Amino acid sequence: MAPGRVLVVGAGLGGIATALRLAVRGHSVTLLERGERIGGKMNRWQRDGYTFDTGPSLITMPEVFAELFSLAGADIHRQLQLRRLDPVASYRFADGSSFRYGQSLPLLQAELQREFPYDIEGFHRLMALGGRLFELSRRTFFADTPGEPPDPSMAGALKYMPLRHGWGNYDATVRSFVRDERLISFFGRYATYVGSSPYQAPATLLAIPYLEYAHGAWYFQGGLYSLVEALHALLLQYGVEIRCGASVSRIIQRNGGVAAVSLEDGMELDGDIVIFNGDSARLPMLLGESESPAEDRRSMSGFVMLLGIDGKLPTQPHHSVYFSDNYSLEFDQLNGITNGGPGFPEDPTVYVNMPSASDNTLAPPDCESLFIMANCPADDDWNEEKTQRARRLVLQRLQRSGFPDITDRIRVEQLWTPACISSAYDMPGGAIYGQDSHGWRNTFLRPANRHRRVRGLYRVGGSSHPGGGTPTVLLSAAIVDRLVERYEGA
Repeated sequence: MAPGRVLVVGAGLGGIATALRLAVRGHSVTLLERGERIGGKMNRWQRDGYTFDTGPSLITMPEVFAELFSLAGADIHRQLQLRRLDPVASYRFADGSSFRYGQSLPLLQAELQREFPYDIEGFHRLMALGGRLFELSRRTFFADTPGEPPDPSMAGALKYMPLRHGWGNYDATVRSFVRDERLISFFGRYATYVGSSPYQAPATLLAIPYLEYAHGAWYFQGGLYSLVEALHALLLQYGVEIRCGASVSRIIQRNGGVAAVSLEDGMELDGDIVIFNGDSARLPMLLGESESPAEDRRSMSGFVMLLGIDGKLPTQPHHSVYFSDNYSLEFDQLNGITNGGPGFPEDPTVYVNMPSASDNTLAPPDCESLFIMANCPADDDWNEEKTQRARRLVLQRLQRSGFPDITDRIRVEQLWTPACISSAYDMPGGAIYGQDSHGWRNTFLRPANRHRRVRGLYRVGGSSHPGGGTPTVLLSAAIVDRLVERYEGA
């Protein structure tokens, strides 16, 4: 069978990567994006000489990115300046102590000895557990989608499954290895990387801190949107048609398979294969099966402040985290356990990304660009009062943690609420990762990459299998590429 015409709905990183893979394979590909430019959540905002990445701020597993470029006959190191971040981040705890998490093993060992002398062995044993869980995921979960015929070699990967801890609770498992509440909070932070609570997520997510520990944290000079720009050039090189401002209103089916998509302006585009790169909860609406998003347990969203400030912050690293006084209470408030319903916490843990510490192209001379984020529930109902309260509480936490007072130095500001994220990216409630990863079912049984009932329809991206995170989204694209080859005959 000759390669068919492919319509990719959504130009996030997953849609971009899938479009490129299928174009390299010889398909005619049209990439449809409802926004003004491609990239999805991996995007950029600029104002008065300040530049901000509005989504991911670092990558892990750089070899996955390099493989995509190599597939298209390009060398990522010729296209982009990729630099390893060391330290990965600085963590500031409520008691005023700090932990500088570096990539040099001798320096890391010294830092652990300084702050957590009784937990050094537990720290490394916990990372080793994460390594075993990652190896199992790499050979199974990351290699194919649930419900597809398994590769016989996957059975051999089960030897990596740590039966005692693999299916346990994330926080409880961490506590069985280390005792210091600060170090427990440090590990707990990684569950939020996929929009989940460490108190409800499974221990299998310990593969995430291991990834950063073993593979490092990396940054593209010029910001992560430079990755999108480089991929955009490759898409054009392989003849992908890119249509921005093209919002899809319906996926049209005939004889049990996809036939076309209808745009909001009334235009119809024929296609043999449709790749959906969007929130999986929206897909039933596009198929005409529902008038509202599918009900599922949503991941967390975020409250984001993009700040361009006057003057330098010479002691501030590229990445830093400022913990609340009570991490478990914070998640009780996020999940509505203590305050009658999910809400923004009274004392949020705050993440600060200051890329201008490593890249002076992102701010005017003697200035800094700051991306500041706190977790919050997915919620479309945000008003100005909620927004200003969240802003105040975030700045209060930073000041209480010893962050320099920047209130009078702000020259540029943009605030992103869950409602803004929901509107910009068509994600119900602004849930960044679709459904949460609470419990093994939500973690491992995310929406499958191949639609079970509609022939020629596939899902890719953070809300489908295998889940969120930039390298994982690229693995999702690789799975879809293989499925299309397997089922569409090209």
